[in-house]
Amino acid sequence: MEIPAQDAAHMARAVELAGHGHGTTSPNPVVGCVVLDVEGRVAGEGFHAYAGGPHAEVVALAQAGERARGGTAYVTLEPCDHTGRTGPCSLALLAAGVARVVIAVPDPNPKAAGGAARLRAHGVSVTSGVLGAEAERVNEEWLTYARLGRSHVTWKFAATLDGRSAAEDGTSQWITSPEARADVHRLRAAADAIVAGIGTVLADDPHLTARPGPTNDPASLGRGSGAGVGRVAAGSETRPDGGVSVGDGIGNPAGNPGAGAGRGGAGGRRPLRVVVDTRGRTPQDARVLDDSAPTLVATAEDADTGLKADLLRLPRHGRGLDLEALLEELAAREVVSVFLEGGPTLAGEFLRRGLVDRVVAYLAPALLGSGRAALGAAGVGTIGEMHRLTFDEISPIGPDVRLIARPATQPVREQ
Repeated sequence: MEIPAQDAAHMARAVELAGHGHGTTSPNPVVGCVVLDVEGRVAGEGFHAYAGGPHAEVVALAQAGERARGGTAYVTLEPCDHTGRTGPCSLALLAAGVARVVIAVPDPNPKAAGGAARLRAHGVSVTSGVLGAEAERVNEEWLTYARLGRSHVTWKFAATLDGRSAAEDGTSQWITSPEARADVHRLRAAADAIVAGIGTVLADDPHLTARPGPTNDPASLGRGSGAGVGRVAAGSETRPDGGVSVGDGIGNPAGNPGAGAGRGGAGGRRPLRVVVDTRGRTPQDARVLDDSAPTLVATAEDADTGLKADLLRLPRHGRGLDLEALLEELAAREVVSVFLEGGPTLAGEFLRRGLVDRVVAYLAPALLGSGRAALGAAGVGTIGEMHRLTFDEISPIGPDVRLIARPATQPVREQ
């Protein structure tokens, strides 16, 4: 359909606002909202900043006040129609007297859907599908979680230009620059869980924790939602509800409490660490089992192990574990987004099974010529079976390059 220029412009702003919630709203979606007055002027803006906090529509309506009556609301996700930790946004829009609501993406959650129908039933004009692709991209982690019942997976790797992640003797520290490593920690901090395989644990004894430096942009992963996504406007002031006021009513995730597995408040967010360890071989003194963050060890149902840890027993699949079951179990624990940092074998298995939703690659201007490849066997027997990707972003990170891509054919998103 042909989208009026005004609708496109205001929805683009709502998508941009939604991006500010990345890393703090889980297990809820990121949502942005723009409210116009009856004359078509912007009266309020807002986004969902943290789970349990006010939804985007409520924030924007509060700023708009009486100016919302007879106006238009642009929302990136269908207004909810249920009562959870907050009330239904559909009722808030009706109470504010909004005459028209423009929606980008329908809510796939049957518990929350129905807002559009309620609004129409009460005489509100509702338009759906405006900038739907852009709104899906900014909210892709949660939409994967809601539609497929599993966690969204971002696979990250660092390699030389010839695709090597370690030298012949196994050494790998450091292929990429301090700037690239700092960027990885920012992306880790925005995820709900960091996943690695037992091979990585035995070879490198990693902490798998997020140690981000100061930043207002924790995770702008090529979502195509416009400049400034994930950033906070300068000169912001803290509000009593834990958000901020920035002159235009935008909430700020900084300072808000997190939610879900392993999350804490600002500066204390602790993504869940997950070790994929079929036989339960994780050493008891491994750093991944320390108390710096919660850890879950996924092992086979029949594994004979004396490991003292939080174990997740899963069915076997071939020589490893059922990774689909792993992602479903993590989703049941409100893990919306997974940051996969396992070695080449585990990454290959995720890719083989169609469970990689996004790839983040850090390439260093260096060559090894031999050594460990970044990716192991991934189910490709001939060139025609190659896993094709499309690029979202190519960015310099210090002396390195960060590439963000996704499978050319995405999994079916509807259940």
